[in-house]
Amino acid sequence: MRLFKRAVCSVTAAMILLCGSAFNTSAAADIAHDPSRDVQAEGVGNPFDYGERNTPADASTEEIRAINHKMTVQEVKYALYKEIDEHWELLRVRLGQDEREKVYALFLGIGTRESTLGEGKVGADHETAFSQGFGVSSAHAYGTLQTAVTAFKDCDPTFMPEDNVPEMYQYSLSESTFYDAIISNHMGIRKILHFVEIGINEEGLEGYQVVRGALKGFNTGWCDYQEQNPGYYKDYPDEIIALAHWYYDEGHLYDNEFTWTNDQRAEKYRSGDNNWWGWWGDVKPSMAEIQQAQPVTSTSTSSETTTMTTTVSVSSSVSGTAPDVKYGDANCDGNVSIADSTAILQHLGNRDKYGLSAQGMQNADVDGQKGVTANDALVLQKLDAGLCKLADLPLEVK
Repeated sequence: MRLFKRAVCSVTAAMILLCGSAFNTSAAADIAHDPSRDVQAEGVGNPFDYGERNTPADASTEEIRAINHKMTVQEVKYALYKEIDEHWELLRVRLGQDEREKVYALFLGIGTRESTLGEGKVGADHETAFSQGFGVSSAHAYGTLQTAVTAFKDCDPTFMPEDNVPEMYQYSLSESTFYDAIISNHMGIRKILHFVEIGINEEGLEGYQVVRGALKGFNTGWCDYQEQNPGYYKDYPDEIIALAHWYYDEGHLYDNEFTWTNDQRAEKYRSGDNNWWGWWGDVKPSMAEIQQAQPVTSTSTSSETTTMTTTVSVSSSVSGTAPDVKYGDANCDGNVSIADSTAILQHLGNRDKYGLSAQGMQNADVDGQKGVTANDALVLQKLDAGLCKLADLPLEVK
């Protein structure tokens, strides 16, 4: 896992060009990322250099919250985008939304409905339902998205488990993880996808109703369709999508501007024959397997070129000798740890940015099935929990 690293930076340019984007109304000085980036294809590029945490892992809760408290609205926004970009392919397929900036806007809408993006006063340091003590109430929540303790592994076992999103790492509940702004975003996004899976597989939801139902689930714990109770939707998922539309249409994805629940500036996005979701498009959410196309590289010997695909267990080097495989060491740092599970999930979510090396792909293929998938990450999570041994890798298919 990457060490805490966060450097404030900004980009000033005379003009902005967001390739592949419907967005062109923000001044260049208002954005933090390189304005020449093709955001649709590449994402914003993590200009604030967020790691897997926003704060040092050994910091006290008070120190963690103080760091989160200082975040600007713009930093809060880009912290969300960092997680969205890391898991873009997963989100694109599960939400059925191919336009990256619409997904950015959706999560700004959630963050606005839940915490007003910090209002420029408290950053990501926003906590609710904590009066009974840490992790006691299932409603105890923190961060920009107000991610509840129920999203975490090892929370109260009487809470409904959220173990149906194997593509994203599920952090164990502790004050160090719960109060970290980046981890909170990660787990909040994962929680939305938890309800997406239920909505599709158990409730039979389709189209925009999948996301609408997932937002209802995020708020109430249940994503079933309640046509007879429009209040479930008007005050939460429909309000969120109206706020999201405001950010998207008004040019405020990347600056320090924010709106709030029932803000009259967003009133025009709450009209249109009550179909506030029209701008979201004709989406087709899917539970299709998330499996990146594997890179192919060629290595030359003195007399021929040998093609090496990263999903096979034998590869060629220049000398023609297969390198040693250290099963589980996906990030090739010489150790096998939970960081390797994270590396696999990052690879699956955004191979262009976090793709494993050819050696890492071989090391990561531990579940006994050809190819690197989220199940390999799950095996390494079980290894970290002591449920299997390193000597057992790769597992044998029975």
